[in-house]
Amino acid sequence: MSMIPQIDSQVALYQSKGAVISLQQLLIQRHAAKIVEYVPYTRSIAGISGLHMSKMRGRGIDFEEFRPYQQGDDIRTIDWRVTARTGKPFTKVFREERERPVIIAVDQSSSMFFGSQVAFKSVIAAQAAAIFCWMAIDNGDRVGGLVYSDSSHSLVRPKRSRRSALHLLNQIHMYNNRLTDAANRQPPANVPANQRGLAGALGQIRRITKPGSTLYILSDFTTLDDTAMQYLYQLSRHNNVVCCFVYDALEENLPVPGFYSITDGQRKGTLNSYSQTARLTYQQNFQERMGALQSELVKLQIPFLKLRTNQLVVEQIRQWTAQIL
Repeated sequence: MSMIPQIDSQVALYQSKGAVISLQQLLIQRHAAKIVEYVPYTRSIAGISGLHMSKMRGRGIDFEEFRPYQQGDDIRTIDWRVTARTGKPFTKVFREERERPVIIAVDQSSSMFFGSQVAFKSVIAAQAAAIFCWMAIDNGDRVGGLVYSDSSHSLVRPKRSRRSALHLLNQIHMYNNRLTDAANRQPPANVPANQRGLAGALGQIRRITKPGSTLYILSDFTTLDDTAMQYLYQLSRHNNVVCCFVYDALEENLPVPGFYSITDGQRKGTLNSYSQTARLTYQQNFQERMGALQSELVKLQIPFLKLRTNQLVVEQIRQWTAQIL
């Protein structure tokens, strides 16, 4: 008898709602993580670990031995010293590591403090981060990450322990709840542009990311710029990078025609959604932005996971992993 209908009836219990998330809600995501099938990242640079290579890539491997070069081997694995000494081409054979460091970058900046249905983007990002965190811990991987806002960041070095996971979740909770204070949503004027937003976060992540790591980035990518793209390129060369794009239904389409009062917590205004031209332009602008982001990530062979605020987070992740496997 299939268990899928029973699972589907339970996943809603783990869905976080509202403008902020509690530490308890992050902790119970451990149960939600058990519903998602873990994605094994087992691609070897030698290309000899099996007939089927993962869609992810990385160097999380240890040297094991030398052997004569065979047709089809990656030329990057040729050991030129041994080749010169023996007069015959030899290649390095690597053993896959079972343990892979998992780094989770969570955007808790002011642009994420928005939502029109079910939950704010900052809450969805926090919940998804917790699911990825517990998935890694249950698989025996080391877990670390970085939580960042407009004005600060918190770096947690990867460790294989429940305490490390709890420390990361506690930082996510703290940064998420700080968003309710408008003062914490103001970027400092004296910080260089390349140290703010996503570029600043990725710059810090490079310090704790070793080749072969898996990196999840949960953000709305509002602050994606050339510097951030350069960091993404560097990280994706030797790591498994997954970009999780968090967005709200109101960012994708304007609401039904009418006049709406809107506020950012400080200023107030009125939104007129009667204009058909404005509605189409609004929708087109969002689609172009998301399409441009996805196109850049495709060039880097970085998987793209879309997380919508009004849908079950664990179900969206589960459907995505089903496509990857």
